[in-house]
Amino acid sequence: MALGLNTTLRNSRLGTIKTDIDKGGAAGLLRVYDGARPATGGAATTLLAELTFSYPCAPAPSGGQLTFSAVTADASANATGTATWGRIVDSTGAFVADCSVGTSGADYILNTASITAGVQVSCSSGVLTEGNS
Repeated sequence: MALGLNTTLRNSRLGTIKTDIDKGGAAGLLRVYDGARPATGGAATTLLAELTFSYPCAPAPSGGQLTFSAVTADASANATGTATWGRIVDSTGAFVADCSVGTSGADYILNTASITAGVQVSCSSGVLTEGNS
């Protein structure tokens, strides 16, 4: 059974994630990869694109959700492949979290999951939900 947390605690945990993304002193990054998602924080697969969070990345969490401010598109994707997962890092490249990416039903909604090297990749929304929200 999943752990049920009160809203204040859920927001606090999400606030820690927000702080970690902004911790590098500049905008954090959403790195988009193909292939199987590794163990949390493990060796990444092929980097397809790198999008930039706003700085700060989001307003304070509310209702157990952290809704990100605008994420700047990657004007020229690094490689060709199918986006299957993402990694959030601070501006120094320090690992914060692994997440889902896709065109629907994911933590970060991309304009396409079929990424082509040199073509723009954008994110229309990003929301992390904590616990039983």
